[in-house]
Amino acid sequence: QVYLVQSGGGLVPPGGSLTLSCLASRSLDRFTSMGWYRQAPGNGREMIATITLGGSTDYADSVKGRFTISTDNAKNVMYLFMNSLKPEDTAVYYCNMIDFGRNRWGQGTQVTVAS
Repeated sequence: QVYLVQSGGGLVPPGGSLTLSCLASRSLDRFTSMGWYRQAPGNGREMIATITLGGSTDYADSVKGRFTISTDNAKNVMYLFMNSLKPEDTAVYYCNMIDFGRNRWGQGTQVTVAS
């Protein structure tokens, strides 16, 4: 089976930084698409960043210029580097990888941006 394990959430003041990691149980070349999503209370799950195996990235307008998605294929890890965090970034963050047509999700991790 394929599973994803996340780490790196926590509490950070506005303007601070956090890094999220998503470790896959298989080589990343299994996945046709990879990305990060988040869900805040009262909101739907929002796609915030995607990356292809070739390294092409895309970002939601809400995080563009502040967040960076990347992968380390040798370690089977996908990262989300979050900078200049705002209270509006507070949410549960999920990593996602599509495994030959099936969505695979990490367990989710809470990011709270507050003084």
